Amino acid sequence: MIKLTLTGAFLASSLLTGTAFAQDATLSIESWRNDDLAIWQNEIIPAFEAAHPGITVKFTPSAPAEYNAVLNSKLDAGSAGDIITCRPFDASLALFEAGHLADISDIEGMANFSPVAKSGWSTDDASVQFCVPMASVIHGFIYNKEAFAEVGVEVPKTEAEFFAVLEKIKEDGTYIPMAMGTNDQWEAATMGYNNIGPNYWKGEEGRLALISGEQKLTDEAWVAPYRQLAKWGAYLGDGYEAQTYPDSQNIFTLGRAAIYPAGSWEISGFNGLADFEMGAFYPPVANAGDTCYISDHTDIGIGMNAKTENPETAKTFLNWVGSAEFATLYANALPGFFPLSSAPVELEDPLAQEFISWRSACESSIRSTYQILSRGTPNLENDTWNASVAVIKGEESPEDAGARLQEGLASWYAPQQ
Repeated sequence: MIKLTLTGAFLASSLLTGTAFAQDATLSIESWRNDDLAIWQNEIIPAFEAAHPGITVKFTPSAPAEYNAVLNSKLDAGSAGDIITCRPFDASLALFEAGHLADISDIEGMANFSPVAKSGWSTDDASVQFCVPMASVIHGFIYNKEAFAEVGVEVPKTEAEFFAVLEKIKEDGTYIPMAMGTNDQWEAATMGYNNIGPNYWKGEEGRLALISGEQKLTDEAWVAPYRQLAKWGAYLGDGYEAQTYPDSQNIFTLGRAAIYPAGSWEISGFNGLADFEMGAFYPPVANAGDTCYISDHTDIGIGMNAKTENPETAKTFLNWVGSAEFATLYANALPGFFPLSSAPVELEDPLAQEFISWRSACESSIRSTYQILSRGTPNLENDTWNASVAVIKGEESPEDAGARLQEGLASWYAPQQ
């Protein structure tokens, strides 16, 4: 067997004559996920290599904060790996438009993904796919089952029940009702506004209507989530205004709070820190019987360097990433990062299983600000952060927040003018 390192500029094209050599290669993967290096080395890569003799895979991550700069430098220099791990939306779209990511719309594995799943790594008109969707994160609420039992409350299904639970926990006084601070801002929007919001704007229906200009941020569907957030401050505990994201994580895992507005990425960390049984519930709906909507947000994908010396071998790997085998391996190795493939997956972690079960009960959407709407100045994503904080703290009314965000979006985005 001849091993070829595809990232080396010295690789002569003459070595690739004949199909027999196309599979005898070493593929290098660029990624920002350096925290899961052992999982790739010990579980994912061995499974792929066992099924594809002759292909060797190397996982070569960079530090998360440095990934974009390091990757761009490597791509410009022609030294980047064959496989590129993709952040969702504009960062990867820019790589595709610069000619760094290949069009992989025609690979067989892409048939296993829905339009929503593919939206994070496709052109605006969805005509070209440049990364295989790998995993999403789901938003909801993680709760302390022991706290609920002690206080005598049950999982809420409606908003009225949700606030009744919060009020009863507050009156009991043993636990802080919810652990979330506003110091770092992004949590208020990510685990607050975009967590509960899809129930109001009806998920993809509202999100796409905002992009098309058919709905505005001053419409009731977009202001109403702020009205709910305006009630949260009373249940976040003393000093929540100065509370950081790590503070909130610690408060919950130490058993001091009953509920944590969450992203599913917390599961692995919380499992190792909390000494109580946890459960999860999706954002309560306005009225019993209403359709529920969840933020099932596209988080990580994987694509092909347009200048790889062996695209067929790279496509073989990307097709495998779209398979049920990969989905099962990845989801169980990293509980809380859920496969976007339509293939059924059995999850071993009970909390992760609870989160993913919502896909069959609710309609899935993605965060409202991530596709197209945060490309201009002012940035809608960042404005949603500070608006969510201001509303929770009582410094801005829900209506004023909606009007301010709409004015900012309309100042640069033509469909909203």
